[in-house]
Amino acid sequence: MTAVVGELIADRYALEELVGTGGMSSVYRAHDRLLERDVALKVLHDQFSVDGDYVERFRREARSVAQLSHPNIVTVIDRGEQDGRQFIVFEYIDGENLKTLVEREGPLPEREAIELALQIARALGFAHEQGLVHRDVKPQNVLLNGDGQAKVTDFGIARSLDVHGGLTQTGTVMGTSDYIAPEQARGRRVDAQSDVYSLGAVLYELLTGDVPFPGDNFVAVAMRHINEPPPSVRERRPELSPRLDAAIRRAMAKDPRERFRSMDELCTELAACLGPETGVSAAETMIAAPRRRPRRRRPRAARPPREGLSVWPLILLLAGLAVLAIVLAAIFTFTGPGEEFRNFVKKKTGVAAAAARPVRLSGVSAYDPEGDQTEHDSTVGNATDGNPTTYWNTEHYDGALPKKGVGLVLDAGGPRKLTQLVVRSDTPGFSATIKSSNSSSGGFAPVSKSQTAAFNTPFALNGGSARYYLVWITSLGPNSSVELNEVTAKGR
Repeated sequence: MTAVVGELIADRYALEELVGTGGMSSVYRAHDRLLERDVALKVLHDQFSVDGDYVERFRREARSVAQLSHPNIVTVIDRGEQDGRQFIVFEYIDGENLKTLVEREGPLPEREAIELALQIARALGFAHEQGLVHRDVKPQNVLLNGDGQAKVTDFGIARSLDVHGGLTQTGTVMGTSDYIAPEQARGRRVDAQSDVYSLGAVLYELLTGDVPFPGDNFVAVAMRHINEPPPSVRERRPELSPRLDAAIRRAMAKDPRERFRSMDELCTELAACLGPETGVSAAETMIAAPRRRPRRRRPRAARPPREGLSVWPLILLLAGLAVLAIVLAAIFTFTGPGEEFRNFVKKKTGVAAAAARPVRLSGVSAYDPEGDQTEHDSTVGNATDGNPTTYWNTEHYDGALPKKGVGLVLDAGGPRKLTQLVVRSDTPGFSATIKSSNSSSGGFAPVSKSQTAAFNTPFALNGGSARYYLVWITSLGPNSSVELNEVTAKGR
């Protein structure tokens, strides 16, 4: 049963106003009748309350934040369950978040932005000392009270550090793409320096009013974080301090080893950026450039004899052609045939190549012919809603998948010849193939090769026109359940 305004939770907390909602939970302003004060009450959505993994993640958030007593971290007051619904009670912050502040006021003054970043950094540094990495540092998760004090909240996807300084779980990509660290976007281990990167991205937005790498979707933005160098705030605001610009670019270095080694080190640099009023000497305010690892020189290859015909030009030519072929293949795979390619085909064959266009898909149902005919059918729309933080997932299985497969049926809106299906998943490592049919209930035939899924997996399709397409999962890989966050398609 969904929580509603006016309801009394645990005979104590009266829900008065819905103040926010997300993929897993909703947050209400509530009145604590026992202590006569307002609190924030976070309730796990009903569809997740029956899933042991989500319930445990929710409980872990309460346990994790309860360990963090810091003036810049929202305090946990209580945790409980009512009618099967999990809830956490936090202190209520009567103010706006940083995202709202920037949207309302635009870029902030340099000093104000640095001071806010310092408060966030100190909070995160304290969490790191307690062995906890936030993993979702963003302006929306920083609240401002009436005195302008920053309060970090929402440790819902935080993870504990292990003794080696990494996380106990890999292969899962979580977080918000506008601020996500490159290693986190790749599904690799994250640590305190991943939060350093995200805070650098937040500070960039506070100073410019925009995120560092805008994009149309989660994948496009994440790829920019992985591949593109950090932008300069001084290109947008030349009056800003060169040292502050260098600090942000160092915080956002692609290689974690080139970032600040800790939040404490970042705090020291940001405090120095405030200038003489902080008591920092001039010598200490020199611009700190990112550390670079020395590049090992490779020995120069011996020259071939000058007599006779040299084979080196031929080798270089073949190598260049091989690289060009790889680049063209990558471009073709991820973007489809462009105008230049179509013109080339037309010139050589006299026939124009049809352009692949995006095809809108919609989730129809799960496909479980060897099971109970259902697998979270109520959430099939999450895989095509344009929001990569939501997803459809299989049931949870212990060990190997106990049947030939299970999958998700997608509707192309009519008979369409799809050329590519791209599956975005936060649970890489599973095996799948794409099938098609003109019936949503059966008759599916393979139209792609079987592939092991990564974070973002394009499937090349070679079938005829069909209305329904099936993502057919044949192996869970290292997962107990497979999530399909977003499925997109191109076709003619």
